[in-house]
Amino acid sequence: MRIFKLASSVVFLVIFSLGAGIGLRFLSDLFYNRVPYDLTVNVSQPTNIELTKKEPPAISLIFVGDIMLDRGVRAKIEKVGNNDFRFPFLKIANILNEADIVAGNLEGSLSDKGKEVGNLYSFRMPLQSLGGLTFAGFDVLFLANNHLGDWGEKALEDTVLNLRNVGILPVGAGVDLEKAYSPKIVEIKGVKFAFLAFSDFFVPGVALAKEEKIKSAVNEAKALADLVVVVFHFGDEYSKEPNKRQKLLAQLAIDAGADLVIGSHPHVVQPLEVYHGKYIAYSLGN
Repeated sequence: MRIFKLASSVVFLVIFSLGAGIGLRFLSDLFYNRVPYDLTVNVSQPTNIELTKKEPPAISLIFVGDIMLDRGVRAKIEKVGNNDFRFPFLKIANILNEADIVAGNLEGSLSDKGKEVGNLYSFRMPLQSLGGLTFAGFDVLFLANNHLGDWGEKALEDTVLNLRNVGILPVGAGVDLEKAYSPKIVEIKGVKFAFLAFSDFFVPGVALAKEEKIKSAVNEAKALADLVVVVFHFGDEYSKEPNKRQKLLAQLAIDAGADLVIGSHPHVVQPLEVYHGKYIAYSLGN
């Protein structure tokens, strides 16, 4: 485990024990636009004013990499896990459930609807997957990726609905582009987090990583929340280093006002980077 501290008292912990991939835990004990003091006035002596420093809340977020519960993973669940979709999470659920917010990239649709569109690799996770994801404690799932449209529009829309129905917040996709690009807000202990997700690969119904769209979405999120988290599905598969496009988009998001950038798609762990005092995790693997 590596621990990184910023001057603003924001702490990041990288955890190397979350299954086959890597997780990033984000712990904030200070958020930027709040006064960390209680003002106490003694009314019997109006000139006696005391400032008492408040204890800021500790808030933890865990991010994991690509989640795909189809094909070989699904076969393993059916054969070894007795078709119990909690099986992949049995050894890590206790870690995940310790966090205030657990988030990851859902690599494909989660539905029993739709028709395969003919991609080389097509992922559609069964409805039983919802039981595994809720057991693991997921609160937010990012849908802006190249596999969400593998089974067409009906499966995409059904995925958004299915996640919402079990209390998981879908980010980065929707029935129209306005919903796909809109920030999703989670409030924990009085702190509002805005989540945005973009894919660098075109899929209808998914927020595409267009530079001006990223800037405007981040600006909208900043007006609604204390901290803004931007997630990108980008990069080259199985490359251990971020490419120029990844660096451009991640840095653009921070320049626009994002507080943290998380990446997915390469299926391997890529480096962490500090840019203007903000962290970029280019890829968390699988």
